Amino acid sequence: MSLTLDFLLPPPPASYNAEQASVSHAALTATTDRLIEPIGRHFLAHARRKTNNRTFSEDERHQAEEKANQVVEEEQVDFVYEDVDIDTVNTDPTQWKQQDNYAVLGLTNLRYKATEDQIKKAHRRMVLLHHPDKKADKNDDAFFKCIAKAYDTLMNPVSRRQYDSVDFGMALIEEDVPTAKTQGDFYQLWAPVFEREGRFSTKQPVPTLGDANSTKEEVESFYDFLYNMESWRSFEWLDKEAAEGSDNRDDKRYQEKKNRAQRANLKKEDNARLRTLVDTCLSVDPRIAIFKAEEKKRRNAKKDAKAAAEKAAAEAAAKKAEEDKIAAEKAAEEAKDKAASAKKDKEMIKRAIKKEKKNIKAIIKDNNYAVAGDAPATPEQIDTQLFKLDDIIAKNKSVEQLEALRKSFEKAVEEKNLADVFAAAL
Repeated sequence: MSLTLDFLLPPPPASYNAEQASVSHAALTATTDRLIEPIGRHFLAHARRKTNNRTFSEDERHQAEEKANQVVEEEQVDFVYEDVDIDTVNTDPTQWKQQDNYAVLGLTNLRYKATEDQIKKAHRRMVLLHHPDKKADKNDDAFFKCIAKAYDTLMNPVSRRQYDSVDFGMALIEEDVPTAKTQGDFYQLWAPVFEREGRFSTKQPVPTLGDANSTKEEVESFYDFLYNMESWRSFEWLDKEAAEGSDNRDDKRYQEKKNRAQRANLKKEDNARLRTLVDTCLSVDPRIAIFKAEEKKRRNAKKDAKAAAEKAAAEAAAKKAEEDKIAAEKAAEEAKDKAASAKKDKEMIKRAIKKEKKNIKAIIKDNNYAVAGDAPATPEQIDTQLFKLDDIIAKNKSVEQLEALRKSFEKAVEEKNLADVFAAAL
């Protein structure tokens, strides 16, 4: 924000003479650029007047109207007055440590929820109703002192927290908690209990009890928070003072030691009380039974799925083993058939070879043992030709070769040149 300050410089002193020569007693330092920021309530008032184009009187009137509106807003604090029965509250200012401060100011419906504005308004009303000037006996200011003490206690954050730790008016309410056998709607019974207990937590906000639609994570978070909740309850309000009129330091130290021990014991008892309360609530929480049933169902489903998977795997393994067995048997049968067929073929080939050899030998024998000329073959020629025939047959071992050899001999017989073909076959 930039503003132009339009103001005049003050007039020069009467002794100033413009024509008089000035005298420099020291050299001027070099100029330096500096950023000057206007601050303060007077500058803010000036800026407000310039921004809103108001004069001094207009601005003062506007500020007065704003303050009046603030007072009206304070008077409009949402608050329902309570009638205070003096016979039921403390009226002895010497017993201020045991009095119910909220009851004295008529704040029993709000108690720890009461705001500072509500406390101020309740105090103002009680002062107007019970000021000593309005009583016949002007010296009867006992209850007025109790009101003042309650106001001082509740308006001081430290003393109010100390008192809220042991709020006497909450004792009966805190004792009236559900048990495991209490009949009724679970959420309506227990939600207010933990709302009250949550006010003592050093960590805010505190998780709520929730409802039937809360998730398992939300419910577990709620109970975990309560089991590990750090409470600011100090129980200092119940500390006892040293003997009245005693200035002995040893007595004061001894009393302080007893107070510390008492606070520690009360803190321990309160933690145990809260844990017992949470245990009881947890034992009757209908959502826990539902979560356990769902968890059991999930475990059973997982177990069933595992058993089904194992069964399916066993069945698949058995099926595969059966298929492998059938395939092996089939392969063995095929191998057996193939071997039998091969054996049969081999026998057929042997018979065919034997037959061809027999036919070839018959051709040679029937045609003068393939000896050239018309003269019958002599025994020596027969032996020689038979040895040659054995050599020819040894060179032609397969059926095809023997068959071709036979056919060539048969043709040679027809063409009458068997001797030549026989000699060529060697």
